[in-house]
Amino acid sequence: MMKRFLWPALVLIALVAISMIIVAPPTKKEYSSWTTMTGSNDGIRYSSGENITKKNVGQLEVAWVYDTHDEAQRTTIPTTPLMLDGVLYGVSPQLNLFAIDAVTGAEKWVFKPLDPNARGSVRGISYWQSESGKDKRIIYSTGPYLYAVNAFDGKVIKSFGKGGFIDLRENLDGDFENTSAAGNAAPIIYKNLLITSMRVGEENDAAPGHIRAFDILSGERKWIFHTIPHPGEFGYETWEDKDAWKRVGGANNWAGMALDEERGIVYVPTGSATPDFYGANRLGSNLFANSLIALDAATGKYIWHYQVVHHDIWDRDLPANPNLLTIKKDGKSIDVVAQITKHGYIFMFDRVTGESIFPINEVPVPPSDLPGEVAWPTQPIPVLPEPFARQKFGPEDVSDRTSEIQRDLLNQYYKYRNGNLFIPPSLQGGFTFPGFDGGGEWGGSAVDPETEIMYINTTELPWWTQMVPNPALNRVVGTTFKEVGKSVYAKSCASCHGAELEGIGAAFPSLVNLNKKYNEQEVRLILDNGRNMMPAFKSMPESEKAPLITFLLDLEDKEAMPANPGRPGVERIPARDIVPAFSMTGYHRFMDSDGYPGIKPPWGTLNAVNLNTGKLLWKVPLGEFEELKEQGLANSGTQVYGGPVVTKGGVVFVASTEDEKIRAFDKDNGALLWEAKLPAAGFATPAVYTINKKQYVVIAAGGGKLGAKSGTQYNAFALPDKFK
Repeated sequence: MMKRFLWPALVLIALVAISMIIVAPPTKKEYSSWTTMTGSNDGIRYSSGENITKKNVGQLEVAWVYDTHDEAQRTTIPTTPLMLDGVLYGVSPQLNLFAIDAVTGAEKWVFKPLDPNARGSVRGISYWQSESGKDKRIIYSTGPYLYAVNAFDGKVIKSFGKGGFIDLRENLDGDFENTSAAGNAAPIIYKNLLITSMRVGEENDAAPGHIRAFDILSGERKWIFHTIPHPGEFGYETWEDKDAWKRVGGANNWAGMALDEERGIVYVPTGSATPDFYGANRLGSNLFANSLIALDAATGKYIWHYQVVHHDIWDRDLPANPNLLTIKKDGKSIDVVAQITKHGYIFMFDRVTGESIFPINEVPVPPSDLPGEVAWPTQPIPVLPEPFARQKFGPEDVSDRTSEIQRDLLNQYYKYRNGNLFIPPSLQGGFTFPGFDGGGEWGGSAVDPETEIMYINTTELPWWTQMVPNPALNRVVGTTFKEVGKSVYAKSCASCHGAELEGIGAAFPSLVNLNKKYNEQEVRLILDNGRNMMPAFKSMPESEKAPLITFLLDLEDKEAMPANPGRPGVERIPARDIVPAFSMTGYHRFMDSDGYPGIKPPWGTLNAVNLNTGKLLWKVPLGEFEELKEQGLANSGTQVYGGPVVTKGGVVFVASTEDEKIRAFDKDNGALLWEAKLPAAGFATPAVYTINKKQYVVIAAGGGKLGAKSGTQYNAFALPDKFK
C-alpha cells in the first residue's frame, strides 16, 4: 500500500503545526448572510437565523419571485445565489448574471456574457471586495471564461485578464486551448487570490485539472498545483508511466473547495484521472486523483492529502466541497475537515495534520479481468462515520412494485456482476451502487456547528455499465460522409446517447430525428461550445465533425471520402497510447419499465449523522410520486440533485426532488414540518439569510433534469411580518 506521507511532507506538516501556535484566536463566525456558494468559506451550509423555527415554519409564504425571463428549454438552474449587504446575486438559465434586491426581488442589473454562445452549468459564484469597500466584484464562469463583474453596476471589469475575463484553458503548463473546460463551481477567494477549479472532459483528450490561483485585480496567475504531478514533484512516483503527466487529464476539482481562513489552508477534493473506466494507460494509484488535498492558500504548496479511491476505474470523483467544523472526541475539541463521497461514506481528518479521526481499513477488492488493466488491490473504507447510503444491492432488493416488474428486473439483474462496491468494469458488465451520481453528490452536505451533526440528501439508485472494445480503434474509409459520421458517432457519442441514438435516460437525450430540432449551424455550435452536461468538442477535427453532423442530421452526403484503394470498409489502425483498448457503453440507470428505479424504495433520502460519534441518527424518505402515492406507495423518495441547509432555528431546508417541492424537516428527528410546490423542480441548494431580523429561504426553480420541465424563476419564502 502506498504511504500517504514522505519526509518532505512531514517536515512541512510540522512547520504548519508550529505556526498554529502563533495564529490569533479565531474570530466568531457570522452566518446571517450567504457570502459563498456554500454560505461561508467553511462550506457548512448553515444559517444562524432564528426567525424561522420548528414551531412557525408552517407559516412560510412566498416573499417574492424573480423571473429571469430566459428561454427555458432543456435548461436548468443549479445555482445557489449569494446575498451580501441586502443584494442577492444569481445566474439565469442562459447564464446571465443578475443582481436583485434581497428583500423585494426587484432587479438591479443583468450582465450578459461576452461570449454569445455561452453554455454550461453554473452551480456557484464568488464575491470579493477591497478593504475600502469601493471595489466589489462578482466572479463567475460561463464555460471556460471566468469573468470579473462590477457588483455595483453589473459591468465587466476590463482591467481583469483579457478585458474582463480569463480563459481557464490557458496557464495550465501545456497546450489545452482546444479542450473542454468549464468553471461550474465557485472559486475560493483568499485575500487577493482567486483559487480556481474547473470541470474538464472525461475522455482521452481531457485537460489536467491543476489548481491555480490568480490575482483578483489583474487576473495574473500567481501559483499552480499540479494534480497530475510533473517529474520531481511529490506523487509523480504513483504513476507507472513516467510520461503520464504529458497526456492524462482529469484529477480536477469540479465540486468546490473549503477554506480555513485563519490558518490559510484550502481543502481541495478531486475527481478521477481520465479516461474514467479503463486505466491501462495510467497504471498506479494515480495521485492526486480522487484525493482530498490540503494546500497553503497563499502559495499553493502541498501540506497533506488522503486518496479516497486508488486508481479509480468507477468514476468515483469526490462529489462535493468539504465541510470544516470542530468536533468533540475523547474530551478534546478537534478542528476537522469532513468529506462526503459518491459511495456514501464520510472521511474525516484533522485539518492540520491530515490524520484520520476514525480508523480507515484498506479492504481487498476484486482484480480486473480486462486485458491491460491492473485494478488497485485494496480500497479505503472508514470504520466510522456510518455510511449514509445503502451499500448492498442484492436480488432481495430488486423492486417488487408488481410481480411482472420484479420478474423483468431480476432477469436484467442477473446479467451483470454485483456484490462488491469495487467490482472492476468488464465485458460482462456490472452494477455500481450507489450509482454514478451518488450517494453523495454536488449538492453537498450541511453541518450544524453547534451540534456537529451533518445532514445529507442522497439518491439510492443502482446504475450499470459494460465495457466493449473501443470503437475508436476502428475507422471507416473509402465510404460516404454519412458512414464516416456514424463511425465518429460510435467513437465519440454512443457512450452517452446510445448505439442507435436512442438516448440513455433523461440525462442523455435521444438524438433520433435531431434534424427536426436543430439545423447544421446550431449543431456545430453545440459541438464547439457544449451545452448543459455535454462538453465541448473543439478539438474534434473538421474531417470528423462534418461527417458527424451529416450523420446526426441525416443530410445528403456532401462528397465521398477519399478512397483507400483496395481497403474499403473498416480498417484497423494502430492503437496509440492515448486510445484505450476498451470503452464503456454508456451510463445506465437501473429502471423498471415504467421509468421508476429498479430497487425497492426509498429512492431518495435525507440523513443525519453525528460527527462526534460517527453514528447515523436518522434517515427519512425525500420526495414522492403522486401517482404512486395514489396506488398506496407513499414516501417513495425520488432521485435528488441539490443539497440541504440547516438553521439555528432547528430546521433543515431542502428541495432537490423530482416532485417540484421544497421542504422543511425537524433537524432533531427528521419529521416533515412544511412543504411548498415550486414552478419547476429545485435542483439546487437553497440560500438562507436574515435581513432586519427577517429570515429568507431562496431556491432556484430551474428543473430541466431527469426529464422534468425547465423553469426560469428564483422563489423566496419568508414568514409574515408579525413573526419578526
